[in-house]
Amino acid sequence: LDLHENAFAVCVDGVSKGVFDILPEEYTDLPLWDHGDALIFPGMVDLHVHAPQYAFRGMCMDLELMDWLNRYTFPEEEKYEDLEYAKKAYGLFVDALKNSATTRACIFATCHRPATELLMKLMEESGLVSFVGKVNMDREASPALTEASADISAYTTFGWINAVKDKFKNTKPILTPRFIPCCTDQLMEELREIQMAYGIPVQSHLSESKGEIEFVKFLRPEDPFYGDSYNDYDLFGKNDDIDTDVKTVMAHCVWSSDEEVELMRKNGVFIAHCPASNMNLTSGIAPIRKYLDLGLNIGLGSDVAGGHSESIFRAITDAIQVSKMYFRMVDEQYKPLVFSEAFYLATKGGAMQNLDYIIGSLYWSNSCLVVVKDSDYTDVPTFTNAVRGKKLVYELATPLELQATNVLSINTQKGLNTITSDSNGTMTVTYTESVKHYLDKQEA
Repeated sequence: LDLHENAFAVCVDGVSKGVFDILPEEYTDLPLWDHGDALIFPGMVDLHVHAPQYAFRGMCMDLELMDWLNRYTFPEEEKYEDLEYAKKAYGLFVDALKNSATTRACIFATCHRPATELLMKLMEESGLVSFVGKVNMDREASPALTEASADISAYTTFGWINAVKDKFKNTKPILTPRFIPCCTDQLMEELREIQMAYGIPVQSHLSESKGEIEFVKFLRPEDPFYGDSYNDYDLFGKNDDIDTDVKTVMAHCVWSSDEEVELMRKNGVFIAHCPASNMNLTSGIAPIRKYLDLGLNIGLGSDVAGGHSESIFRAITDAIQVSKMYFRMVDEQYKPLVFSEAFYLATKGGAMQNLDYIIGSLYWSNSCLVVVKDSDYTDVPTFTNAVRGKKLVYELATPLELQATNVLSINTQKGLNTITSDSNGTMTVTYTESVKHYLDKQEA
């Protein structure tokens, strides 16, 4: 973790060019935004979150995974057949994400195509970058969520991808079999064909709880380990038949065997570490130090509503805490994480370099998304003021996304937009019509 005091972060045409203690001459003609003593850091990545579960976050944590899904999660997700309910609930979720430090996310929707397309539209309007998945499940779910057949599930997914794959700039589809217990072999085979046809990434769950793993063994006794059930259908990092990478995010990986871990390493699978959810559902403690030592790709996930907060700051703290418990209670050869490592997981570690984006660092990126935080503001996860925490998107000479926290007043002047915070610091940017339009919309 590199810290630079009173330094310059340079963004040119949406690309981060580096951090400099002295501004290089080649960049002196760029617009300069002076944020005083504010903390500037890369936007954070939520590698695993369930948008339809946001409505009951922080509740319903009295059961383990499989019972929790049946009693709480599936009944809530059934409601998203109603587009009016979906619009209200997804609106709350998207607003919360906008008002956090998250700038990128991998998101599960539900099996409902119209509601999934609505969520994608809302995410696109937010200015955030995301992958959103229509969930596939043709068995072992509630009757209302169990798609009628593998063919219907695949056909609906095919139509959804065709409708959205080129529709949005910052919101893209991701193939989303919920997990092996909810997907028949026929459905997995058809999803394999869809993935090969469109080359889109994949997200799912893996080895989250012992009960889940035992169920997968019952359903697929021929597979030596859980991950092999995805690998059999080329949805686990690689398609060896055509020698092609299949960009894959697997959430949890709490109880992965050595063979499963090695296949993830070999195939370049991304692990979404979800420490809060793993605690809340009594799933276990993922051996993240072990995975880091082995060179696996790892990021952090809030996993709402298994996780109780959408804050990736909270996930950083949780990741450090559970690593200490793993060290003390499971295996003392794996030292606890320190802050710099957990911060890496929240930014560059989960930056989805294998998902067509290079982000998470201010040194060199395909996309420059940064968060600017008032140095005196400490209550990060809570935003109670109507203005506080609003994420302001400035379309100037260089695209940049800023988050202004603890804002007390916003004054629009001719030629300038001035944002004054309670730290007595003033941030000044060049006036543009897009800024004025945004501020007018917020009735600042």
